[in-house]
Amino acid sequence: MPISPQLLKGGLVLIDPETSAVLRVIALQYNPDSLSRSLQIQASGDGGDRSEALRVTGPPVETIKIDAEIDATDQLDLGDATAIEVGIHPQLAALETMVYPSSGRLQQNNSLAQFGTLEIVPMETPLALFVFGRTRVVPVRLTDFSITEEAFDPALNPIRAKVSLGMRVLSVNDVGFDHRAGSLFMSYLQQKESLAARNNGGTIATLGLTAIP
Repeated sequence: MPISPQLLKGGLVLIDPETSAVLRVIALQYNPDSLSRSLQIQASGDGGDRSEALRVTGPPVETIKIDAEIDATDQLDLGDATAIEVGIHPQLAALETMVYPSSGRLQQNNSLAQFGTLEIVPMETPLALFVFGRTRVVPVRLTDFSITEEAFDPALNPIRAKVSLGMRVLSVNDVGFDHRAGSLFMSYLQQKESLAARNNGGTIATLGLTAIP
């Protein structure tokens, strides 16, 4: 009997940017059918200086967009106690709290403000990694996030929803080389370079040329 390959799940991993400790893993219930990426080139020749036409100022700004589905049908059929009680609220909350500061930190800052602290440092969230296979582990920041709840149980708990996530890849231009996100970005870039080296692009004869004019 052939052995079926293990189906990998895409998802998000939240880590402590200082210690790299894994704080939470959010695996997508179903891998999206498509993944949209765009790269905005950072070129120095855009100002009209001819001597700069072939120069780039840094990595492109890369954005990633995915649409994912969350459905409690199977869990409800199996009698899962959590799904019966609260539907898919936990899965949605795990994603939503990525863009919220913690309630404890909000209360701490409020206490500092009441004691007259003049400068309160903006709150830093855990570092998010978008994982889509072993060759794509990318530090990201969520830029837009929408949820469409499509079905509910009798207690109005959502049991089916579509989630749209927009992410910006964090590069060394954003965080520097010393930040954990910077080292992860460099690994991501080096992985791209390694894969590019394996591409057999052909020869100029493939394009109908015998030499470059």
